[in-house]
Formats: sequence, structure tokens, C-alpha cells
Amino acid sequence: MITLPKTDLTVHPLCLGGNVFGFSADVANSEAVLSYYFDDGGNFVDTADMYSQWAPGHVGGESETVIGNWMKSRGNRAKMVIATKVAKLDTRPGLKSANIKAACEDSLKRLQTDYIDLYYAHQDDLDTPIEETLGAFDSLIKEGKVRYIAASNFTPERLQESLDIAGANYLPSYVASQDQYNLLDREYEKGLMPTIAKNGLSQIPFYGLARGFLSGKYRPGVTVDSVRATGVANSYANERGWNLLTKLDQIAKDKNATVAAVSLAWLRAQPTVATPIASATKLEQIKELMPVIELTSDELQLLTNS
Repeated sequence: MITLPKTDLTVHPLCLGGNVFGFSADVANSEAVLSYYFDDGGNFVDTADMYSQWAPGHVGGESETVIGNWMKSRGNRAKMVIATKVAKLDTRPGLKSANIKAACEDSLKRLQTDYIDLYYAHQDDLDTPIEETLGAFDSLIKEGKVRYIAASNFTPERLQESLDIAGANYLPSYVASQDQYNLLDREYEKGLMPTIAKNGLSQIPFYGLARGFLSGKYRPGVTVDSVRATGVANSYANERGWNLLTKLDQIAKDKNATVAAVSLAWLRAQPTVATPIASATKLEQIKELMPVIELTSDELQLLTNS
């Protein structure tokens, strides 16, 4: 377990992604994944109010509802660290004060809880003053409805400005950032990483397995039954991707581990990363994700140079 800097949140080294719950993972599979994760020591689940509004017949909030029902059935809310987000739900867009407060109430109801451990601004809102956004978060923290706040998908400049305004005005400051980062998507290293490091924030990266490619299930000539398959193939199924998988395969074999576990181990070892996010739609997948392994310096270097 690790404690996120600037907080008293003690979390598992794997943050379980909730974007699939109630979407590509039906309720039964979602609850099975959540239960296996929890029973194996996991306690950190990431969701958002807008999951999964992109699916036909969905309006958003489906993931939070699944998680809320599961926690109620297990009676384990106090043992969980729950992160959710505001700003990208079509019916609750942006970071204006009134919207943040209304969205928070909606999320609390769906999650069947009276507090959110980590509440993200899911994306920046250039049309709303930063002071107004942070003021709304401040009110929620003082009311006990939110414990800590974080940012997602901000530019380095806007994240730094938000941190500076928080410090100058005695407003709550973001303690973490959630952005795309994995072995194949490395833009973060030249973009946000220096700002995160300078301010001592935690990076909790999404798409830690490159939408499933770094689990090893995508192979030349193999057809994968997944709603993400086409996008993954277009982004990663190329010479660089296949070469990386070859290296991951060898390290996984040497360590008697899964390709997914090795991929996540590399991510955990990177500066500023606290715990990566990965999702699972069925039991077989969560079982591959849970083992926490350490890589040697040579193994890390081999993967970093891929």
C-alpha cells in the first residue's frame, strides 16, 4: 500500500478503472471484478459521472451506480478510496460553481455515500475563472462531501496557474493529476511531468495498458472481441508495438508474470507516478492485473528505450 503525497489516502498499487462498469462489463461481471479486487487487497476505484454516456441507451452515471450498489451490498464503503470526476457529463458540463455542487450531489447519490475521497476536475474549463472552480471545491471540502481534489487533462500551464491561485488565495489545491501515460504513449514525460514533479503531485495515469494492447492480448493475425479493438489496432498494432510486446513477453516469462503486470510495473517505476489505473471486464483480466512486481534496472531500461 502507498500513501498519496499531500493526503492521508492509503491506496493499493493498482487503481481499478471503473470506465467499463455497466458498459463493456455488465453488472454481474463488474461486481465479480470489484469483489476479486477488494478481496485481494485492492481499495482504490476510479470512476466518473460521465461513464458511460457514450454507449447507446446510456446517459452517464452507470459506473457510479454499479460501484455504489456493490459497496452497499458488501458494506465496505469505509474501506474503499473512491475517486470520481466532474465536467464532462453532457448534462453537467464544465467547472462552474453551481455545476460542480450539483454534479457532486448526483455522484454521491449514485455512489450511495456521503463523501468522495478524490474528486477530479475531469477537464479544464477555460470559460470559468479558476477561483470560482476552486471556491466550489472548497465549499464541498468544508461540508465534508469531498476529501481531496485533483485535475485531469489539464495543460502544464493551466495546472500550474491553478496551483498558484490556490496557494495565493488559501483555496484547496489539486493533490494529483490523471493523464494518459503508458509505455507507448509517452508525451506526458515532456509535457506535464516537470510540472507534476515541481509541485510534488501524484500522477495517477489512465490507459496504463494502452487500452488493452499492453496486456498482450493483441497479436499479429489475432482478432480481439472488444469494443476498443479497432481503435487499439489503429494506434498500436505497428512495428513499434510488436517489438515492445516481444520484450514484454521475455520479461514476463523470466519473472513468471503476466505481460500486463510487467507493463504496470514499468509505469509504477516512473518518476511522479503513484499508482496506475487499469480496468478489467471479467475475472480472468483482473487476475492478470493484480500481481505487483518489481523490475530490475536493466529491465526498466530495456522497456524505456523501446
